[in-house]
Amino acid sequence: MEILTGAAIGLLAGLHAATWGMYKDAPHEGFRWPTYVRSVWLGALLGAGLAAAGFVPTEAGEAVMFFGVAYALERACVEFYKTFLRVEDQSKYFIPMQFHVLGRVVHDRLLRLVIGAGFVAGGLGLLAIAATLRDARPSLAAVVAVGSLGGWFSAFAGAWKDAPIEGFETLKFFRSPALAGAYGALLWRFTGDPVAIAFAATGLTIATLETYKTFFFPGRPRGKFAGKPVRFPAMLRRRNAAVPVYVAIWVALIGAAAVGFTAG
Repeated sequence: MEILTGAAIGLLAGLHAATWGMYKDAPHEGFRWPTYVRSVWLGALLGAGLAAAGFVPTEAGEAVMFFGVAYALERACVEFYKTFLRVEDQSKYFIPMQFHVLGRVVHDRLLRLVIGAGFVAGGLGLLAIAATLRDARPSLAAVVAVGSLGGWFSAFAGAWKDAPIEGFETLKFFRSPALAGAYGALLWRFTGDPVAIAFAATGLTIATLETYKTFFFPGRPRGKFAGKPVRFPAMLRRRNAAVPVYVAIWVALIGAAAVGFTAG
């Protein structure tokens, strides 16, 4: 039951990510079920793995933490695959999705893997920093700093990828670390584990910002498709069928957080 519970929460995290991804990309790329369900089954597998490893949510607040951790892991896996492993035609993008330097795609697979390993090492280094507080009683400022670690990683990685092509935006750069730090302060109520806080704050930050960028500005194409034609205009209408499920996941997540805060 514990593994099934973990798989179910991970599935919801993957379904959430898959839905905003489909919503923003389908008008430009079309809809394909294998692409859509990729994040769903990956989230379920990661959730089951987390539960098998001993991270078992038994309370509402822990379920919120679990959702955020599974979300961060799913996004990390998918982005690593798209950036360092996948090979596809990049001409359909305004901003390349494969690893690039100033817009020039690095085609050497071995070099991309080496660079990708460096990114993974950097992320693990940040988690090691968070882990140093595991046996301490950190201050609120320290918890905010820990929560912001994933946001800083995302901000620097995003600036490396996007800024040389679309310019540097100060507000956009600091948005992820600020929101992740705020989530860190909130999640502290559910756990004293700084590594879990760092992961969960990152996942919830991604979920929040992608919701804002995708559904509050549905007519604005993402940077990677800036200036590119809408090749599948029917998807502008058909994609709305997935919105109720997306909203239901948010409602369940917010409800669980409210229960967790009340119980705490």
